[in-house]
Amino acid sequence: MIAGLDIKDIVELALLLIATGALSGFLAGVFGIGGGAILVPVFYECFRIAGVPLEVRMPLCVGTSLAVIIPTSIRSFQAHYKRGAVDMTILRVWWLPIVIGVVAGSVIARYAPERLFKIVFVAVAYSAAARLILAREGWKFGDDLPKGPLMRAYGFCVGILSTLMGIGGGLFSNLLMTFYGRPIHQAVATSSALAVLISIPGALGYIYAGWPAAATYPGVAALQIPFALGYVSLIGAVLVMPMSLVTAPLGVRAAHAMSKRTLEVAFGCYLLIVGSRFAMSLVGGQ
Repeated sequence: MIAGLDIKDIVELALLLIATGALSGFLAGVFGIGGGAILVPVFYECFRIAGVPLEVRMPLCVGTSLAVIIPTSIRSFQAHYKRGAVDMTILRVWWLPIVIGVVAGSVIARYAPERLFKIVFVAVAYSAAARLILAREGWKFGDDLPKGPLMRAYGFCVGILSTLMGIGGGLFSNLLMTFYGRPIHQAVATSSALAVLISIPGALGYIYAGWPAAATYPGVAALQIPFALGYVSLIGAVLVMPMSLVTAPLGVRAAHAMSKRTLEVAFGCYLLIVGSRFAMSLVGGQ
């Protein structure tokens, strides 16, 4: 027995996490989302099996997801940048508001109830899925992204919501850019760069936010050093990262091979599925 699990359970969890890493890396390249929207639901099931208490399970998933996103998003950004698809002007405007939003989200994560993370995840995933699946060309906020305070406010919102969901920010920046008439392929590429800005300070923030968890739950091995640092599971990150790095460039090639509408519908269906998992969790309390 290790951490309350027998060898068979440990091997099954390890294989699941490795497979999840491959899929999350691919999705990071395809959608520019850092892979967090698939990592969080899978981590949730793995940590449930490992006996992590419900009260800290969701923030542990979110923090671990942000840690995994760091190398994945860097790899995805490099691949998109080589293709010349990243809008560097947006990055220059958004980087500071996004970092401020990430810091604010990390502080909230230390004190927020577990349900808040699920509510944010479900609300954003469902609204984004509806926009992508049902979208019409006339559904736009404007012909181009705004300037000044509104643009910076968007950046702050991307940072704080991404930190509470454990994603790289691509979900929000994709939607914003497409609502203002930017091509989906450019939105995906730029979002991969934003994921780098969000994941690094976000992961550090969750280490800070979850530092008291080990003392609060001394009997839970998954929350103790060397298995975890705060709300970042080191075992989960180590098992997921390698395969995500291998598959991220494959996802980039797939994204540029898809049509605009195919990419939008695929992204929307995916969000609908993962959002439903946490909607059921909110209703059932699991």
